[in-house]
Amino acid sequence: MPDTGSKSHQSLLGKQVGFHTYWHHTMTVLQPSAVQRLVAEAENIAGAVAGKDFNIIKFAQTEDSVSLLDYLGFFDDPFPALGWSWGVDLVTKTVKRRSYAESLNPPILHRKELFLPSDHPRIPEYRALTESAEQLGLFENSRTIGFRLAWNALIEARGYFLDGHQLLPIGNEANADDGHHDVAADAEQTVMRHRTALTRYNLSAPMQALARFGFLDGQKSIFDYGCGKGDDVRNLLANQLEAAGWDPHFAPDQPKKTAHIVNLGFVINVIENIEERADALAGAFALAEELLVVSAMLYNQNSFKGQQYQDGVLTAHNTFQKYYSQGELKAFIDEILSADAIPIGPGIFFVFQDSEAEQRFLLGRQRSRANLLRLTQRPAPEPRISVRDQKYQARLEAIEPLRNRWLLLGRQPHKSEVDDLVELTNAFGSVSKALHFVVSETDADLLARARQNRMNDLLVYFALYTFSRRKPYSRLDATLQLDIKAFFGNYLQALEQGRALLFQLGNSKAIEADCQAAAEQGIGYYDEEHALSLPSDQVERLSPLLRTYIGCAVILYGDISQADLVKIHIESGKLSLMRYDDFSGSAIPRLLERVKIKFRTLDFDYFSYGEDYEPTYLYLKSRYLNEDLPGYAEQLEFDEKLQALGLFNFAGYGPKPHVFREKLAAARWEIDGLQLIRSRRIPELDEPCGQHFTYRSLIECGETWQRTRMSNLPQQPDSYTALHDLVTAILEPVIDYFGMIRLTYGFCSAALAKEIPGCIAPKLDQHAAYELNRLGNPICPRLGAAVDFIVDDEDMLEVAEWLAENTPFDRLYFYGSDKPVHVSYGPEKKGEFVEMRVGSSGRLVPFVRR
Repeated sequence: MPDTGSKSHQSLLGKQVGFHTYWHHTMTVLQPSAVQRLVAEAENIAGAVAGKDFNIIKFAQTEDSVSLLDYLGFFDDPFPALGWSWGVDLVTKTVKRRSYAESLNPPILHRKELFLPSDHPRIPEYRALTESAEQLGLFENSRTIGFRLAWNALIEARGYFLDGHQLLPIGNEANADDGHHDVAADAEQTVMRHRTALTRYNLSAPMQALARFGFLDGQKSIFDYGCGKGDDVRNLLANQLEAAGWDPHFAPDQPKKTAHIVNLGFVINVIENIEERADALAGAFALAEELLVVSAMLYNQNSFKGQQYQDGVLTAHNTFQKYYSQGELKAFIDEILSADAIPIGPGIFFVFQDSEAEQRFLLGRQRSRANLLRLTQRPAPEPRISVRDQKYQARLEAIEPLRNRWLLLGRQPHKSEVDDLVELTNAFGSVSKALHFVVSETDADLLARARQNRMNDLLVYFALYTFSRRKPYSRLDATLQLDIKAFFGNYLQALEQGRALLFQLGNSKAIEADCQAAAEQGIGYYDEEHALSLPSDQVERLSPLLRTYIGCAVILYGDISQADLVKIHIESGKLSLMRYDDFSGSAIPRLLERVKIKFRTLDFDYFSYGEDYEPTYLYLKSRYLNEDLPGYAEQLEFDEKLQALGLFNFAGYGPKPHVFREKLAAARWEIDGLQLIRSRRIPELDEPCGQHFTYRSLIECGETWQRTRMSNLPQQPDSYTALHDLVTAILEPVIDYFGMIRLTYGFCSAALAKEIPGCIAPKLDQHAAYELNRLGNPICPRLGAAVDFIVDDEDMLEVAEWLAENTPFDRLYFYGSDKPVHVSYGPEKKGEFVEMRVGSSGRLVPFVRR
């Protein structure tokens, strides 16, 4: 639905961005009284005070929502970043609060002069900065520059830096290398955070699981027991990994050999004899020096298609399949191998021969790499003295690996954990002095945050460790022993604090509070059902309590990283995992799989969508994402534009997919990647154009067309779009108020224009819409579209005046109370009302009323 505008919105002061108007709170008193009342209502609902809690108002043109925004250092920062926001829904009287304190990539403001009253003394300073930015072309691509990382990287790419409210060439900076922060590198690291090894080579699911957890790093040999046609082995060898395989049919002559890692991938489920199945499992485990990966088919919608045979089924292809539940498969592995199989995905388990490797794996699963990355990405403090002091600079560089190790561990590294002992001793005299130098040159808050992150990781580890077979302290990994001493004092305290965290899962109020706090930090979306949904790669940013909650699901279900969204159901004690079709690349991804894990029954349900069940859409995806993630700016722009159309109600799960597609197409919109664009399709003439007309109605009307019956078809898709927008924005409001109208003149092609008697102005009247002349230029540069209409038995002056007051028209021509009016709708939305009066010469003379 096009912008229908409202009288109050059209007269608002401030900066217009899309379908919203922004202004500084000091300008609220200058806005229309109706707008002032809505802002006051939003403040009351949010409990926020202008000038204290927020300084910018974001007002929706639909007048159903107001955002109260606190941009930090608004007057002193050239491009201030958002610190807090209160999103107020004036219809439901609810508020969503959001903090950006931990954001690496918060939204920022440009063109500050547009937010302030025209007489503000600092406007010339702000305008000069804007003009400099325009000269450098910084505003050319508006899709991503609204966030700090992209904006700073763009400035640097242009060869400039900010000095107060000035953009200066980097060459003019006296100490360009002194404490300089490479934002572009940050963005790359942020992007690098989401990469996983070898997934582009179509490895099988078990092999991809090994890759996700870092086992395919080239340091370990792999043997594929039951390798089939050998696709995995070929892919591994192509990546310079030591790999081999054996298969009773395709590779029977290859030797069975020991390896660090053995893969038994979807083998046991095709063996119909139970004893042979057990022998294969035991034989594969005997070959594994460190780790066995076992996978098998799970019950699904196809599980019962086939003839019952033994404990499985014979398929139509005469093959055997034994389908397991997750619990049944684990029980089978545990019984045969007398081991503790670890689920890392649906139907995929790790079984360790090496107990220390098992401990490292379990502890590594709780390491919050994202939190560490967020710490190391923060700008480092500037050196105390000039970079010209080469000795001091060398010492700073020497401690960087040690500092990173400290941040990783969250504590002072032990000598056994330091790799470059010789270098540090040469530079400082001793490792102890190097450690003291790290403390003196590192922000104390950064070290404290690293310690808290690591403490959280360990708490989650020991909470979930309760479910494992407890090992003596002497058999724990050496790093874990040091962690216990540093963070807990002793082993018993570590176990006790882990159990205490685990038992807290019974406190639904605490879980709800943590879910709300996560949403306030931009980690997921807290919905009206009191559930928190977030991308799976953001889980490690959650509180220890919520990570433990999800960790319990991992124990029951396996690795959740292949899911795109994780949903915590607070009241029902469930966890849902959703996988979508191209979650990262699609503006509205389709749901493919959903798993609902039920803690109370220790079970899970699996749902697959496709031919039998229509995949649902995930609408407003930006609600679930964090602004630090790649593609967030584009997704947010898409979602805001989609909402502003006013076509859909996105409450709950939103419209059915087929309804969404049909309504979007009817309104002449389509989705192109992460962009919402006007339709490029030529519709049929008898397709609806709004509620009351077809395209034929606007094309085959008027005296000349009735006389000639000539072809009058628009050739440009944008002409059809303009006709649709004219109908929905202008004509339908008139019909709703006065009743049905009668069209007397609509679209006019160049050929039809030649047949019209009298004087017409195709270059001005907009009846040609977006059609082009022989040179490829618009016939009417004003673009848009126009019609002439009359409302029978109505005074057309009253109709024209109502239309002028209540619609966002472009140009309106009034010819008399009993004659049709001409009205257009176009990009300019000029709102020009022209009354045609009889002049002294007897000819009609235009008189502009406003």
